[in-house]
Amino acid sequence: MKLLFLTPGTGSYYCGVCMRDNALAKQLCQTGHDAVLLPLYLPLTLEESAASPHAPVLFGGLNVYLQQRLPWFRKAPRWLDRWLDHPALLKWLGRFSGMTQGADTAAITLSMLQGEEGAQNREIDKLVHWILQSERPDVIWLSTGLLAGVARRLQRETGVPVLCSLQGEDSFLDGLPEPWKTEAWKEMGRRIGELDGVVAPSRFFAGVMERRLGLEAGKIEVIPNGMALEGYAPAQTPPAHPVIGYLARFIRGKGLGTLVEAFIEIHRRGKVKGVRLRCAGTMITEDAPYLEQQKELLREAGLLEFAEFLPNISREEKIDFLKSLSLVSVPASYGEAFGLYLLEAMACGVPVVQPRVAAFPEILEATGGGVLVEENHPAALAEALERLLLDTPKRVELGAAAFQAVHGKYSMARMATHFLRLSERAQRKES
Repeated sequence: MKLLFLTPGTGSYYCGVCMRDNALAKQLCQTGHDAVLLPLYLPLTLEESAASPHAPVLFGGLNVYLQQRLPWFRKAPRWLDRWLDHPALLKWLGRFSGMTQGADTAAITLSMLQGEEGAQNREIDKLVHWILQSERPDVIWLSTGLLAGVARRLQRETGVPVLCSLQGEDSFLDGLPEPWKTEAWKEMGRRIGELDGVVAPSRFFAGVMERRLGLEAGKIEVIPNGMALEGYAPAQTPPAHPVIGYLARFIRGKGLGTLVEAFIEIHRRGKVKGVRLRCAGTMITEDAPYLEQQKELLREAGLLEFAEFLPNISREEKIDFLKSLSLVSVPASYGEAFGLYLLEAMACGVPVVQPRVAAFPEILEATGGGVLVEENHPAALAEALERLLLDTPKRVELGAAAFQAVHGKYSMARMATHFLRLSERAQRKES
């Protein structure tokens, strides 16, 4: 089967969705299928080799932006259009890209969702042309609902079913200013309702998006995220000191501040001697002030020397980092659709402590790899972390269950099988 995945690139920082899609495409190729991963906006930044290293970048970020801001640019000469899509230029641009959500981003988001009615219809022309000039896929997968605006023309002009994965669109859209936020939600609901299949990584998020998009119950199917498990294994020996770990972007929404407060509280109680805090994950320029605030809190508590922050580490460094930990906690305060970082920790036999919200109860119910606590409550988090750090047999039991569950239920091969099943079903309906 031939599958085409359309995935927005970041250009400069690791993105969980990009890495998941890349691993999925590679897994499908390893099992005899033909899967192509096509980056949009900016080049992909990946932890491992690219599934489709020679694929062009379409919907180049500069062209998308200029077509939004300058109506005359939608008829710019083709040579200029091609020059602005040059991979080297887009890679350089990616160094300055962030995740801000001002009026420009809001307007582009709505325009992209409007598809052929938006400012970037010329970019859809290029995408359709590229697909028709290549070997036509059997199905097309959109890695986010924010790309749903391209589906109508792709379905009509290529005759190929279009399916979509949802993950995290709600927090992005809710961060847009009005009136774009409300209009974007409405448009995404209309467009996703036309797709040939929609999936979400958890029952929690499927329910959230069905309600918010106005879709009928059961419209969104659940395929839990999987991961490439090569190299993930428990440490041969436990760390010399108790170590609490954090693996996510260095931002408020992921709960870094809550964990720092809990860490300070654990030291104040004094029951766990020599406990350390190690934090790793994505960080971009705009995250630096928030991270400095957390460091200052630790400094004021006299604990900065017991904490370490490791931004933008490689895959190999991440595995070594996880093996150095006793526990992991990412006390995210928003409705996390899944939390791939939990699988990564548990794949190394590291149990997790998470708030009782969003997709976390679902994951821990399926794995038995950790405990749940009250959300947004540093003292409750501190108590749960402390209790497990003092109970080595329980921690070892949870870690063993976590390891077995992730390697048995959340492999990339298992995820690929589910994607193939839905792809084949959509293809049969189309024919």
